[in-house]
Amino acid sequence: MNHEEAAQRLAEMCVTEGATDATASVWEGGQCMVRFSNNEVTVVDTLRHRYAAVFVSVEGRRASSDLTELDMASLRRAARRVVSTAKASPPVQPYVPLPRGPFQYDPSLLRSPRVSLEPDDLVSRVAEAVEAGLKEGAERMAGSLIAHDGSRAFATTGGVLTSTEGGSLELSVRAFGRGNASGASVSLSATDGGLEARSAGEEAGRFARLAADPVKGTPGTRDAILGPMVMASLMNEVGRMASAFRIDTGMTFLAGREGERIASPAFSLYDDPTLADTFGSTAFDAEGLPARRNTIIEDGVFRSFLHNSTTAGKYGVGSTANAGIIAPRPFNLVASPGSGDLDSLVAEIDDGIMVTNNWYLRYQNYGEGEFSTIPRDAMFAIRKGEIAGSLSELRISENMGHLLGAMEQTTSDRRWVRWWEVPVPSLVPHALFRGVEFTGSAQ
Repeated sequence: MNHEEAAQRLAEMCVTEGATDATASVWEGGQCMVRFSNNEVTVVDTLRHRYAAVFVSVEGRRASSDLTELDMASLRRAARRVVSTAKASPPVQPYVPLPRGPFQYDPSLLRSPRVSLEPDDLVSRVAEAVEAGLKEGAERMAGSLIAHDGSRAFATTGGVLTSTEGGSLELSVRAFGRGNASGASVSLSATDGGLEARSAGEEAGRFARLAADPVKGTPGTRDAILGPMVMASLMNEVGRMASAFRIDTGMTFLAGREGERIASPAFSLYDDPTLADTFGSTAFDAEGLPARRNTIIEDGVFRSFLHNSTTAGKYGVGSTANAGIIAPRPFNLVASPGSGDLDSLVAEIDDGIMVTNNWYLRYQNYGEGEFSTIPRDAMFAIRKGEIAGSLSELRISENMGHLLGAMEQTTSDRRWVRWWEVPVPSLVPHALFRGVEFTGSAQ
């Protein structure tokens, strides 16, 4: 039984057991992970996988399940189990059936180039990054390179039956220098040729060298340049808070702000999974609707929440084809480019700070957007338009709405970012913000 047959049979079995709606996915493929530390490869781990996931609704009562055995008896048991669980679950209102297909999908989003899982190929890419970082002045390099490749079949009781194939590469590099200095960079690609291992190593190594012997920063309000890794973290928050699911939970500062200016008039943010051969591209959402480009912020104005069929039915709008298993979600966040470069942004600051990376972004109040995050790795003082030394022990303590409004300029150059603190792939620039609040942090 091939992938598509297994997915279709699983969805049909769920209906036989009493489901009103069902989706089923079957994945087959592999992963190779290369970890490195102290300039040496420490782990090479390769695995193959074949598994399925099923989601069902019994007139609004929902449940999901995963399974690794895909013979007919196992599929039947899984269908019986997940439908039974759904029947015992509380209902979600309003009940909206799955979209009715079949649908036409962009062929370029269904078939992407395959990615090599050959360990020797991946180890050589790691060696490129390590060598480049050491040449830039780092003393030690560490990180990981994760390669995925495979196929997925997808079926729904709404008449969808399709399959996709492709892969991805995700490199995360961290460099270490003198006096607790460190720098980080990433490179991600949906193709073998798109991975920029050398550039990622060079950037991390350069940051580690320039950040040598950091001194304790002084808390206060400063103009700030936030690098792409920080911008990606912030845009992930905006994208997640643009999920209509967050309105009912009270966990979004965007509630009631559609049509309101919330950012610089020069800034826009889109969710665009239709960019072929990018890390987060997809042909369809979790309900089978064809993927599309959606505007979240346009010229500084918040335009729309992201919807699945259930939230769209509740708020009387159409789905934006952003369905996840339960809640709407972004797939590929794309920030608009500016017109300057990093040097021109630095030249605009008389007394400020440049932050290259961050982690542990946590909210004190989701509904108000009050949060803090700790700068990680290289952080620099800016004096009279020039980099003037390395800083440590500061925290950004801000309001998401205020910070978006404080954005003044962005660079024309943008970078794709994704790592464990940034789960949604994001194409983002450097950005200049006026009046960012920094507080003390012992990290």
